[in-house]
Amino acid sequence: MTNLVSYCQADATATITMDDGKVNALSMTMFDELNAALDRAEAAGTAVAMGVFLLLSGDFRLGAAGPYRITANEVAIGLTMPRPGIEIGRQRLAPAHFSRALILADVYAPDEAAVAGFLDRVVPPGELGPAAQAAADQLAKLDLAAHAATKRRIRQPVVDAIRASLEEDARALAGTIGT
Repeated sequence: MTNLVSYCQADATATITMDDGKVNALSMTMFDELNAALDRAEAAGTAVAMGVFLLLSGDFRLGAAGPYRITANEVAIGLTMPRPGIEIGRQRLAPAHFSRALILADVYAPDEAAVAGFLDRVVPPGELGPAAQAAADQLAKLDLAAHAATKRRIRQPVVDAIRASLEEDARALAGTIGT
């Protein structure tokens, strides 16, 4: 195991950290380790975030103010946006930013990312850890069964759309192999 992902549990809060020593590229090893960590954290009840699409999938998304940037850069680097990413963005991004973020690969500073819908709140860098812990403590007070059932009801249409889009992307990819 390369330990690209670390897992730390404190009371009802699990913290998952990704660090490949570079830019946290989503390699198969990173996915395997992340999936194992998420499986471990599932009883903590709320989602964690990483990368643009995992960030958009998080229940509560905090960011630190500073010279950081958030972007869905697929189009900028010559990749067609995967349909599942479009569906995730459609649910979480503000309508005025949806096309800008996904079609134009706009780059957002933290405060702009909050307006666009990538983040729920931005805090000073030194307050990120305590703010994340406070948010996790508040989320831990929710009835986890009601939280999970409500989240499923709200996100089921997106899950269905993502499943359908994965199949559509697979068919499209199969059609391009060998051409």
